[in-house]
Amino acid sequence: MGTDRRCRYGEALLLEAARLHDAGLGRRAIGARLGVPHATVRKWLDKYRAGGTELLLKMGGKQARYDYETKVAAASAVVDGGMGKPEAMGRFGLASMKPLESWIRLYREGGAEALRPKPKGRPRGSGRKAAPPTREQELEREVRRLEAQVAYLKKSIALKAELGLPLGTGRRP
Repeated sequence: MGTDRRCRYGEALLLEAARLHDAGLGRRAIGARLGVPHATVRKWLDKYRAGGTELLLKMGGKQARYDYETKVAAASAVVDGGMGKPEAMGRFGLASMKPLESWIRLYREGGAEALRPKPKGRPRGSGRKAAPPTREQELEREVRRLEAQVAYLKKSIALKAELGLPLGTGRRP
């Protein structure tokens, strides 16, 4: 398995980016000063504006799970209420913009029902094996197999007789 090549930044760098933002610098200037791509700084600043340093320092942790009500409330606030995405992130305590964007898309396509949790994994019973056949079922299967074999041999004999071949071989005389 390959190694994780994503770059991880320390808390000190995140806090410095927040301090520089508060001092009035833009994302490009902060990126240039800290040696970080400005697209990364933009993500940091979105989180910082939405939830302050607490949310900013949660970056890179475990992926958060949100309940159905939070998803619906956040998506409807943006779609129906006209709230901005960063504002919705801060109000509902969302750690990332990506799930919010996904919820908004689903909400627009199928309403609140589209955000309902879906069952995970295989359906029940799909991996179960059938009960072993009874002795009677095995015998019936064997009878069908033998009847098919007899029918095949009868057709083979009739075809050989029609072609004038001897019954014991597959060659002509």
